[in-house]
Amino acid sequence: MEVPFSELTARLEKELYRLHYNEQTIRYYRSMWRRVATFLESEKTARFTEEAGLRFLEREYNFLELEKTGKLTQSIINVFRVVRMLGDFQQHGCILRRYYKQRKLLQSKTFEERLHHYVIHCEMKEYSKVTQDHYRKIAEKFLSFLESKGVRNCADISARDLNDYINTLLGYSYKTVEQQLCALRSFLRYLHSNQLHPQDLTETIPSIKARKQNRIPSVWTPDHVTKLLEAIDRGNPAGKRDYAMILLVARLGLRTIDLKRLKLENLNWQENRISLIQSKTSRELNLPLLPDVGWAIIDYLKNGRPKVESPYVFLRHLAPLEPFADEDRLHQIIVKYMRLAKIPISPQKKKGMHSLRHTLASKLLQENTPLSVISDILGHVSSDSTSVYFKVDVDMLRECALNPEGVLLHV
Repeated sequence: MEVPFSELTARLEKELYRLHYNEQTIRYYRSMWRRVATFLESEKTARFTEEAGLRFLEREYNFLELEKTGKLTQSIINVFRVVRMLGDFQQHGCILRRYYKQRKLLQSKTFEERLHHYVIHCEMKEYSKVTQDHYRKIAEKFLSFLESKGVRNCADISARDLNDYINTLLGYSYKTVEQQLCALRSFLRYLHSNQLHPQDLTETIPSIKARKQNRIPSVWTPDHVTKLLEAIDRGNPAGKRDYAMILLVARLGLRTIDLKRLKLENLNWQENRISLIQSKTSRELNLPLLPDVGWAIIDYLKNGRPKVESPYVFLRHLAPLEPFADEDRLHQIIVKYMRLAKIPISPQKKKGMHSLRHTLASKLLQENTPLSVISDILGHVSSDSTSVYFKVDVDMLRECALNPEGVLLHV
């Protein structure tokens, strides 16, 4: 979108209103746009480019150095978000999925009804709950993208529209792009098979030739794991909860979705086991209820968990007192304690709950645990998924291996 900066921001503001961003947020964006406009004037240009946006960040915030050292503050990250949105909107003419915060994305009743029927279709196909949620969200975001392009009927979707949407995925990880394209194929097949679109547009979706195993998993060093755990205040209810949750992932490799959906009935205290049906694979998973994990859960249940009727083990501690939402990846919990422990946070290094799961797998591999056993512990359907950990070299494995006696604190 080659237009003057003033017109670019005017169009972007109109789109923010269409998506029901609140007035306070829009005022923040306006204030930042004025600062960017002043910077562009100093460079004697009226047009915005991503390169100019990066120069603005560097001059005003020393952005690249802070990013490299993991010292970016939340306020600077917010400014980066504003600049990135400008670049994305200039390129694609819409607000991309990464900026969505509100739950309701669609403005068209037609698309809302179509999404509703697609959800029913997925249920009838007996997809897992995780897959259903995933497909619904991506279909909703795709339809929202079409709305921003002026498309009002599914029959009018063109190969060009699809190509424009796929272009918005450039720069995302292989796994994210793969998930998006898989969900898109499902939605487009639904449209064609139900005579809602004359063409099978799945034929126009490109194949991803990269392999999952190209990515090296993120792992923690023993020192950082120790600092993370020591930063948790286990004297308050939320700290007891967070400590137990982090132990479950670090010691047993539980997926985040299964951690959030863990129920009291899944805890077999007589046999010291955790038994559940995995959300991702729909297969049964049995794990030993290790002493330190068990005592952490008991401490939370007796002294920290809100006194409400709920079948779930872990609950929010602010109203409403209910389980964590499926959309919540619990990343904020890890980041909170990383900051308290003064562990560097870098956008280029993943340090979420899932990275603790990776760390456990790497530790087991370093201890010469058979791949099939690691697959069983992590709940992988096949050892092919587990083989990605061979990408971590031996030296890194030695550096990042966890010592249960020295690293994890007992209750």
